[in-house]
Amino acid sequence: MADYAKDVLVETDWVAEHLDDPSIRIVEVDENPALYAEAHIPGAIGFDWKKDLQDQVKRDFLGPEDFGALLGSRGIGDEHTIVLYGDRNNWFAAYTYWYLKYYGHDNVKLVNGPREKWLAEDRPATTDLPSHEPATFTAEPGDDAIRAKRDEVRAALDTATKLVDVRSPQEYSGELIAMPGYEQEGAQRAGHIPGAASVPWAQAVREDGTFKSADELSDLYGAKGVTNGDPIIAYCRIGERSAHTWFVLHELLGKDDVKNYDGSWTEWGNLVNVPIERG
Repeated sequence: MADYAKDVLVETDWVAEHLDDPSIRIVEVDENPALYAEAHIPGAIGFDWKKDLQDQVKRDFLGPEDFGALLGSRGIGDEHTIVLYGDRNNWFAAYTYWYLKYYGHDNVKLVNGPREKWLAEDRPATTDLPSHEPATFTAEPGDDAIRAKRDEVRAALDTATKLVDVRSPQEYSGELIAMPGYEQEGAQRAGHIPGAASVPWAQAVREDGTFKSADELSDLYGAKGVTNGDPIIAYCRIGERSAHTWFVLHELLGKDDVKNYDGSWTEWGNLVNVPIERG
């Protein structure tokens, strides 16, 4: 892993060796929250991305006070190294990684491979819920250096900013508004933000969900012109697949000026006065 820009990944072997390490909090965040109850890494704390990590009224994530209270209530403190993993090749684990970075917690790692990899390796799993004493978790003011909002994306059109659309080719072209099964998270209009390159998020991982090498990743994004300059803004449908791509570009490839537009297509595709492209 030495060829990555930052030391942000841990292998399943490392996790297995640190199951009883009190300085570490392992956290599972799944696209399908029911999976955690079926089996999880011993000691892992489970977050439901919809119920726990999102504002329950408006389409936004938690403010710093609520976020700090959530983590503290589960026994995650400022002093802990947080190790994240989940299903879907770590979609929401990467999203939670970005979220933690946004609120100033730098001591965070992503497991190189999803929960399926852990289970396929016949490693220990449990249905027991962890019991940690409440802790103090301090969320800093949000770091806008890694989060793009609608007006910033609009202002970036026709500038040197590189936009990368990490959805499926069918969503990018406008053939589909949302992936099959996710129609409730669709938008009024289909297509993509003008000028955005199409690099589906899954092209960054191997079959087992581990990340491709730094050279392979550089070639992938370089071929589409994404990494030929700064800044870069990544988006998808609701911000979780683009957080995965943000992780690849910002953490693994070390591109400094990369932002995740978590409003993504469910916001842009519902706006009246913004341009879109199809095809």
